[in-house]
Amino acid sequence: MACCACRILLAVGAIFLMGVCAGAQTAPSPGLSHGLLLVANKGDHTLGIIDPEAGEEIATVDEGGITGHEVAASPDGRRAFVPIYGNSGVGAPGTDGHTLAVIDLDAHKVVKTLDFDKPLRPHCAVFGPKNGLLYVTTELANSVTIIDPNTLRNLGSVPTGQPESHMLAITHDGKRGYTSNVHVGTLSVLDLEARKTLAVIHVSPHAQRIALSVDDHWVFTADQTKPQLAVIDTTTNQLSKWIPLPGLAYGTAASLDGKWLLVTVPALGNVAVVELSTMKVVRSVSVPKSPQEVLVRPDNQVAYVSCLESKKVAAINLQTWKVDQLIDAGRMADGLAWAVGH
Repeated sequence: MACCACRILLAVGAIFLMGVCAGAQTAPSPGLSHGLLLVANKGDHTLGIIDPEAGEEIATVDEGGITGHEVAASPDGRRAFVPIYGNSGVGAPGTDGHTLAVIDLDAHKVVKTLDFDKPLRPHCAVFGPKNGLLYVTTELANSVTIIDPNTLRNLGSVPTGQPESHMLAITHDGKRGYTSNVHVGTLSVLDLEARKTLAVIHVSPHAQRIALSVDDHWVFTADQTKPQLAVIDTTTNQLSKWIPLPGLAYGTAASLDGKWLLVTVPALGNVAVVELSTMKVVRSVSVPKSPQEVLVRPDNQVAYVSCLESKKVAAINLQTWKVDQLIDAGRMADGLAWAVGH
C-alpha cells in the first residue's frame, strides 16, 4: 500500500531545510512547481508518469513484476525506484516480492533490476537526505535494507525489531528513521548511522502509515481500530496525544510551511486537514473514492492525493482548499513521488 509522507523530505532537500525549518517566509521559486508526478498503479503493475501542468499521464512503464506499491524518485529526478512487493496486502497470504525496479524517467523503461535473492516483500523506498543512499523497508526480514542507488549494491540493513515494517520516514539530518509496523500497531525508532533499533512504541492493535512534522518533532500514524491519529514526541519517543478524526485514517503528509497535516480518510472519500498548532481537524476536502497517499509539491502550493478505487489523482490547492484537478491514473493508484527538474 501507499507512503509515505516520507517522500516530502526527498522532494525538497536543501530548500526545505534552509527555508521551512529556519522559519523563512519567502515566496516559492517558480522552478519548484516543475517536475513529474509519479504514481504506482498497483492494479496495472505499472509506474505512471504524469505531467502535472498538463494534468495528464504521459507514459506508463511496466515494472516487470507484481507489483509495486510505492515509488521513490532519485534526487536528480532522472530515475524512479519501485520495490516489487507481491500480489497481496500487508500481512495477507500471497507472493513474496524480492526485487527492486529502476526506471529511467526519460527513456520510460526499466534499466536495472536489483534482486534481493530472497523473499522480503520490499515496500517503501526513501532516499537519505544527507548521504543519498536508498532505504527500503523489507518486511519479511523485520528490517530496512540500505542500497547504493548507483551501483545497486546491498550495503546492509537496520533491524526494526518488529514484523510488518511497512512504511518509513527519515528525519532531515538523516540520522533517525521511523517505521510503522502494521498489525502489531507499533513504531520502531531507528538509528540509521549505528544501524540499530532505539525504541519500539506501541500505539494500537493495528496502525497504518507514518509521517514526520517539518521540524521532526512529531511522528504521526493512523489507528486502524478507532478514528484517531497518534502523535509521538520524537524527543521522548513516547505517545504524546491523540487527534480525533471523522473516520479511520490512512496516509498523512505535512505541508511544507509546518502549518497543516493532510490526512486521508478512505471510507469518507475526503482529506481531513489538521491545524498543527492546535492539533485539531479544521476542515475536510472531498476527493474521489478511497484516497490513499498524500504528496505535497515542493513549492507548497498543491497536495496530490492518490485515489485507489477511482483511477484518479486529486490536486488540492493549498491556498483555497479546493480540488483544482482530477488527473487520470491507472488501476489502484497508490504510492506517489515527485521527480524534479522536468
